[in-house]
Amino acid sequence: MNSIRKAYGYVTRIKDGKIQVLVFQHPISEAGIQIPKGTVNAEEDTYNAVIREVKEETGLINFEVENLIAEDYWENDDGAVHNRFFYKINVSSNLDMWDYEPTGGGDEEGLTFHYFWISSKDEVELIRGHGDYLNLIFI
Repeated sequence: MNSIRKAYGYVTRIKDGKIQVLVFQHPISEAGIQIPKGTVNAEEDTYNAVIREVKEETGLINFEVENLIAEDYWENDDGAVHNRFFYKINVSSNLDMWDYEPTGGGDEEGLTFHYFWISSKDEVELIRGHGDYLNLIFI
């Protein structure tokens, strides 16, 4: 099977004793609300890819990858098959929200993402596929 490897990061923090997950509003409305993720480079493993993507997309630098929580094959809207790797990442960020211009280039060049935290899997509607494993975070 010819697939595109994608690394997804459920960036989590504890606030007031409850777990929260970082999400962002994409400035292009059709792109919706997402979690940090991106394509794994050819010579890169998924662990290092998720670290790179979180840094490039959020601006966060002090975080710890806890573990891989899920891997699957998923068909994107364009018909491409993605081999997806979802990681749980812990951070102690004090910021409740911020805006950040991703540094990875490509389609994200010149965009500004608006970051905020959610406290349940039903708090916002994430773009298709991004919330597939939130039930493993919000237990």
